[in-house]
Amino acid sequence: MIDPGIKTAYEVGGRRYTLLSDLHTHTTYSHGTGSIRENVEAARARGIMKIGIADHGPGHLFYGIKRRMYARMKADIEEVRAEYPDMEILLGVEANIEGGKGVIDVVPRDSEYFDFVGAGYHYGTLGGGTPFGLFKEAGNLISTASGRTAKAIIRSNTNSVVKAIEKNDILFLTHPGDKASVDLLEVAAACARRGTLVEINMKHRSLSADDIATMAIADIGFIVGSDAHSPDRIGHFTGAVDLICESGIDPERVVNIKVE
Repeated sequence: MIDPGIKTAYEVGGRRYTLLSDLHTHTTYSHGTGSIRENVEAARARGIMKIGIADHGPGHLFYGIKRRMYARMKADIEEVRAEYPDMEILLGVEANIEGGKGVIDVVPRDSEYFDFVGAGYHYGTLGGGTPFGLFKEAGNLISTASGRTAKAIIRSNTNSVVKAIEKNDILFLTHPGDKASVDLLEVAAACARRGTLVEINMKHRSLSADDIATMAIADIGFIVGSDAHSPDRIGHFTGAVDLICESGIDPERVVNIKVE
């Protein structure tokens, strides 16, 4: 079912904002509720002609993609591409940043399956199984529960994210600062060096307008992602427009929004 409350065109202050693509959507291959076809058809029903599937990387213990399913996912993508040739349908992955050495759970041999890689920090990877990673995940869990994050944890998280950006070909950084507090400006500077986009995520809402303004000090681009876990949430972006306007950044820096 299509949620009538989700709009892909939105007017604020006399300007019209239109969502051009949604690259961050999940399916039943991880812990979404819809199939690849259902996500594509939901996007099409809303007039979104470019969609990405970005299920969780295989390092997540609870809902990561199984590597043995990559070929089936690719076949599903090819099937809907043939049915809807006027759409751009991409198979991506939301990789997990693991440990402290810039490791993500998508390895070079996986690249034959994926059109793009997003990456972010998530609970449930056990830090890649290393002692340092386990310690880091425990520290972030405790920080979230207590509402307080030690400077040493922020420094460690920042180093991990920066190294991941520097060592991997990441199209966009998913929900920065969510579940793992970081120095946002330092992370943004790394994104600027590598051409990695920063996501304004509509599920986690980890960035405030002030955070967006801080990251925009670096020469980066932004991308809005619905992070939809069900087809009815695909294309959700109006809250991101509100944040963009409040932050004062040039909306032209958001690569998947047209402004008129």
